[in-house]
Amino acid sequence: MRTAIATLALLAVCGSACAQNYPEKAVTVVVPFPAGGATDPVARALTQRMSEIWKQPVVVLNRAGAGGNIGSESVARSTPDGYTLLFGTTSLSIGPSLYAKLGFDVLKDFATISQASIAPNVLVVHPTVPARSVKELLALARARPKQLISASAGVGTSNHLCYLQFVGLAKVDILHVPYKGAAPAVADTVGGHAHMTFAPAPATLALVQAGRLLADTVPRVKPDALQQRETSSGGSKPRDFIRRDTSSSVIVISITPASCSRILGKISRLTRGICSFTTT
Repeated sequence: MRTAIATLALLAVCGSACAQNYPEKAVTVVVPFPAGGATDPVARALTQRMSEIWKQPVVVLNRAGAGGNIGSESVARSTPDGYTLLFGTTSLSIGPSLYAKLGFDVLKDFATISQASIAPNVLVVHPTVPARSVKELLALARARPKQLISASAGVGTSNHLCYLQFVGLAKVDILHVPYKGAAPAVADTVGGHAHMTFAPAPATLALVQAGRLLADTVPRVKPDALQQRETSSGGSKPRDFIRRDTSSSVIVISITPASCSRILGKISRLTRGICSFTTT
């Protein structure tokens, strides 16, 4: 698993935030998913360092629900002064295609600062599920249609799309149960309330290492490789299947006016030293 946290190159601010001594007060970063998932710890690590350098509180606020749309809408409706940021995910690009009406316009209401992280989704199952390979899992799903339950972080999230591609390509009937984030979805899979879930690797790695979940898949192949994977030899060794990365981006409402160039330079220099590292 590789998680990359890219350098923040731009912080869009406007209005009173254009003052040379920005930030003059606490900055709130809204994470639209619960604590304990893959997005939350990245946001907290980043905001802690920002707070240390800025000498101002940078507070993480978890506002979960509706596949990240509730938290995103709250930022879209906030005052566009640079003091309320959104730590968004791929659901921002997926949502407009799935929902007929959203409470915000991604292109008009937000300006992107930077990509912050990338992590692959991993297919994990509860240890009691009698399957130790994708081949066995598909055979089980076909033998028990509508009996297996797959949890997700919510409709329109990257792991929900993993599930849709999985069942669509394999032509199996597995029930989908959306949660308010990856953390509760993974927790219910660990508790045996769901049989499987696609979840960001950072949210499942420790549980897989502890044997509380089994990683049947580290998704990274083309969709047309499904038949090859399914018909290949079985066994307990993890097999590649489908890849859908989940990524996080810091986003702030409103576009930066040209008069903010001085503060943008200041923040760019600040963030350049915060997070430019890769862990494996």
